[in-house]
Amino acid sequence: MNAMTRRIVIGTAAVSMAVSLAACGKAGDDKDSADSGSKTKIGLLLPENKTARYETLDKPLFIEAVKKDCADCEVVYKNAAGDVGQQKQQFEQQIADGIKVIAISSVDAEKAAGWIAAAHKKDVKVVAYDRAIAGADAYVSHDNEKIGKLQGQAILDALGSKAAGANLVMINGDEKDPNAGLFKKGAHASLDGKIKIAYEASGEWDPKIAGEKMTAAISSVGKDKIDAVYSANDGMAGGIITSLGNAGIKEIPVGGQDAELPGIQRIIAGTQTFTIYKSPKQLAPTAAQFAVNLLHGKDIGAAGETDGVPSTLLEPTVVNKDNIQSTVIKDGIYEASKVCVSDIADKCAALGIK
Repeated sequence: MNAMTRRIVIGTAAVSMAVSLAACGKAGDDKDSADSGSKTKIGLLLPENKTARYETLDKPLFIEAVKKDCADCEVVYKNAAGDVGQQKQQFEQQIADGIKVIAISSVDAEKAAGWIAAAHKKDVKVVAYDRAIAGADAYVSHDNEKIGKLQGQAILDALGSKAAGANLVMINGDEKDPNAGLFKKGAHASLDGKIKIAYEASGEWDPKIAGEKMTAAISSVGKDKIDAVYSANDGMAGGIITSLGNAGIKEIPVGGQDAELPGIQRIIAGTQTFTIYKSPKQLAPTAAQFAVNLLHGKDIGAAGETDGVPSTLLEPTVVNKDNIQSTVIKDGIYEASKVCVSDIADKCAALGIK
């Protein structure tokens, strides 16, 4: 091989190597591009699974709304099953996994406030979902004190002229939940001075505990002296109504909250008087929009502030047998065919539920 030939071969090899390196560089760029197009994660941490709405309504509606607002986003969901320690681990794990926005409905709001302070140091944003947490970047819920007022007034309306001389049992929510305190405050604002509160206790958002507290109230007050029961939510109302039935107490007003399917069915059957409808079709999409906007560094679009936290508070609605059709059925929360099971089908028909 002469000198000129050697130079041609070397030059060809150099060009070939350059092309090869360029190709490798391009492949690396493609990989980075693929990584950047992978799904961005948003955390959703819900507090417990004894209240049916979290799994059946809030979770799927939040996921659906996130996907609508952010095609590349994926929701990483965990439920704490009422365990604050477990929720702390879930929160910290999501941060460790690189999730930059977490929507959380806290088991214990006071403790969660400390987690948020730590999260902010790692540039993680937090949406307080349905339960206020100090220091959150956003908060969405309903007007929870107003909910309590509506519950209290609905009890009075059900009793009518009998309210002034009536005895009421109050079974409140879990004291670690700030919303429970607001419901209680609102209910007392409506009830105090207008009815005698003969027994009051916390049912801890647990139907079994609420039923036990109701049994204790029956023993304390007397089965023939209880005229109405305030239950902070529908799940506890189920346990309370079972306890009342076991004691032979029937046809007294019992209120609830959350418009859960069993609660709606009990209203139709006549064992529960009312519930409070807090449309998850408003709550979950609003929280999802806040989360996506925080992720993208946009203004979240809150309606106002609550204790210094940008927030939107939604309007609750009292639901009784007269407006089931125009609320939870019309809004598509439940299908009439799934509400009106065989043992209440005739009552559904009489109420025009279809």
